Parts: sequence; structure tokens; C-alpha cells
Amino acid sequence: MFMKKDYFWQASVEELKAGYYFDQGAFYCLICGAYFEEGIIYPQEEKLYTAERAVQAHICSEHSSPFDYYLKMSKVYTSLTEHQKALMKLFYAGKTDKEIAEITGATNTSTIRHQRFVMKEKYKQAKIIVAMAELLEEKKQARKNQEDELIEVHRTATMLDARYAITKAEEDEVLARYFDEENRLLMKNFPVKEKKKIIILKHLTKQFERNRTYTEKEVNEVIKRFYEDFSTVRRYLVQYGFLDRTKDGSAYWLKN
Repeated sequence: MFMKKDYFWQASVEELKAGYYFDQGAFYCLICGAYFEEGIIYPQEEKLYTAERAVQAHICSEHSSPFDYYLKMSKVYTSLTEHQKALMKLFYAGKTDKEIAEITGATNTSTIRHQRFVMKEKYKQAKIIVAMAELLEEKKQARKNQEDELIEVHRTATMLDARYAITKAEEDEVLARYFDEENRLLMKNFPVKEKKKIIILKHLTKQFERNRTYTEKEVNEVIKRFYEDFSTVRRYLVQYGFLDRTKDGSAYWLKN
């Protein structure tokens, strides 16, 4: 069972740390959306779990940990280099500076100690940014101005720039203009403007099931229900990080 919408960007810091949240009688995995209803006992590995314990076990078995999942996220969201991610993993594993120096081949422990200092400073900066962002969110909720409300960027975006600064009003306008009442695209050429392109691609991803693998032909069939030039749209879906695929293009899936 899976949640209907992606709550990830609405989650609190505590929920992000836990990797799950509670809503309307169920515990939801923030990573993949699997959920466990309160009041039901779930058997896993010859054990019986309550809903909350079941979602914790699910995260451990399917995703290792929330920390490991966040390490795999794009630099777009973490701002961490691959080297920093590798060090973070060793820090999280409880390795000492000496042990990390030996593992990474660092010339001395002071190099590792400096990286710990850098991470600590990033943490302090992040706390201030979070506080400021939450204060802004509170102000926005007080105003409830749709013209200023920005839509959420998908977690798997391959870049973050001005093209993603899309308001809810802009999204509604594009969807109303380009889709008819039967949810078919009404256009001869795919929009050149990046914002329109992203809005349409995001809407089209709703036609794909999460945790399902598609052949290229199946992807084409889904797209053809909306737009004739399926190869162009298929390429855009991969390029903008909505879909992922094998190197030979034999399998596609919604990027998690």
C-alpha cells in the first residue's frame, strides 16, 4: 500500500530523521510511501509488529536507514561532494579520526578533524536556514496568497535553478491551458519554455505507478495517450529526473 501524495518536503526535521510520519491512522514511509495502518499487527521475519514498529522495520530492511537514503540524494539538495558523503558515512558508523585517516589514506588525522569542523559549521548554518524558512512559511500561511505559493520540486530533479520557481497559480494556469477535461494534452508542439515543460512533465508522471518497472514500449504507450511525439517526452522525463532507466533503455521506472 502506498500514499497518494509525496509528503517528503512537508515533513518536519524530526520526521525526516525518523524516516516516517503519522497521518489519518497510518504510519507512512517518507522514502517510498509504503504505509502501515494503526490497529493492525504486521508479521515480518517471524515477528509481529505494531504499525509504527512495522514501518521502522520496513525502513531498515528496504532502505537501510534515512541517513543512507539522504546520502544518496543529489548534491543539488545536500550540497555535499562525493568525498564529503564518504566521510559522513564513516562518521555515522562511529569511526575515529585515526581509523578514517587509515581507511581514506589521509596523510594525518588533522585533515579528518578539519572535515568534522566543516560539517559542524554546515549544521549550524542549516539550523539558521531552517528557522528562517519556517518563519517564512508561517508568514505565508497567514497570507495564503496563491500567487506567491511555490510548488514543490520533485526530489529527483537533476538541477535546481530559476526554471523551478513555479507558483501554484502558474501551474494551475498551464494545466488548464494544455489539458482538456479528459486529461489529454492540447498542443501540437511541446512547450519550449522551461517552466511549462516542467509543469506538464510533472503532471504526466502521475500516470506511472511507483515501484513498477516499465519496458520502453509500455512507457511509449502511456505517453501516446497524451502526446504523439512519445520519444521526445520520454527523453525529457529522464533528462529532468522524473524517470530513470537502464543504460540500454530496456527498463524504465519512476525515480525514487
